[in-house]
Amino acid sequence: MRKTAKRLCLENINPYVPGKPIEEVERELGLSDVVKMASNENPLGPSPLALKAITDYLHRISLYPDGNGYYLKQALAKHLGLGEKNIVLGNGADELIILVGVAYLNPGDEIIMAQPSFSEYDFSARLMDAVPVCVPCKDFRHDLQAIAAAITEKTKIIYICNPNNPTGTIVTQEEVEKFLEKMPPEILIVFDEAYYEFVDDQTYAKSIDFLKKGLNILILRTFSKIFGLAGLRVGYGLAAEQVISDLNTVREPFNVNSLAQVAARAALEDLEHIEAVKDVNRKGKEFLAAEFTRMGLFHIPTEANFIFVEVGVDSKELFQMMLRKGVIVRTGDIFGYPKFIRVTIDTEDHNRRFIKALEECLKELA
Repeated sequence: MRKTAKRLCLENINPYVPGKPIEEVERELGLSDVVKMASNENPLGPSPLALKAITDYLHRISLYPDGNGYYLKQALAKHLGLGEKNIVLGNGADELIILVGVAYLNPGDEIIMAQPSFSEYDFSARLMDAVPVCVPCKDFRHDLQAIAAAITEKTKIIYICNPNNPTGTIVTQEEVEKFLEKMPPEILIVFDEAYYEFVDDQTYAKSIDFLKKGLNILILRTFSKIFGLAGLRVGYGLAAEQVISDLNTVREPFNVNSLAQVAARAALEDLEHIEAVKDVNRKGKEFLAAEFTRMGLFHIPTEANFIFVEVGVDSKELFQMMLRKGVIVRTGDIFGYPKFIRVTIDTEDHNRRFIKALEECLKELA
């Protein structure tokens, strides 16, 4: 049988490797009570209102979902002060990153992204035979000046992950204002704000303000993090009507399932739950930062629900040792930092368990 020739661009793509699932660790190592602190998931889970909405809707899952997501877009428009035509829904924000590439990138076009940052930007470019241009972070923050200097006539899209994954750092309102003043209007600036609800820094860039001014930007957000709906896969993009129309042109008609839509609508209403998640994150952030300082480990102050910390040893070796203690973390080598790990901020008990396991492993490796 003759093998179908694959597209040449596949040779340059490294498939995304997600955080190791709890079930896989339990199955492989014969463990129980495994703690996953690798994928920045919500330790409190979803809102009870979201769970009720799912239960109430179960009898209707024989029907196709609303391909337009009318009621969810209506709820988001009210929540954000935007028009429904400024919103596109995605099967997670990840799908929207892919759709951006499908809608706008031709072979040879360039995107610009920070290094380190979220790998899906690179993936979406390579998938379309486009070229990812990586600009090193400066002090673990986006170097907007260097990003602006990297623009060429081939630049189509610039990605700004804010807060940045994996560093947890932000770019400020003032920095973004100056940056956008330099931008050619034909370049789409994508602000990936998956973690924006966790930000406490008052200087954080208010991207919706720039959108309302008519600038050529796309804002990506998700229900996977603070809303605790990662397993349902629902994200959304905010942009001018023409950008939304372009993305809808290449979007699958039923990309966000019915349960995700009703759960997301309900989650938006539960302000008490959102504040509870923020409170747990603030306390956990303070605890872990203090513990890293006590242990003499360099870590980057974070505005997200994870911390990037230098452990001083091979992160892959440490990862395997931590697994045997029932704690899953994210190795830094995938971001180009082999002696760092990224750890999700969790509940008090899980944070303490992580620190205990980390100390024991580092002593063994010393």
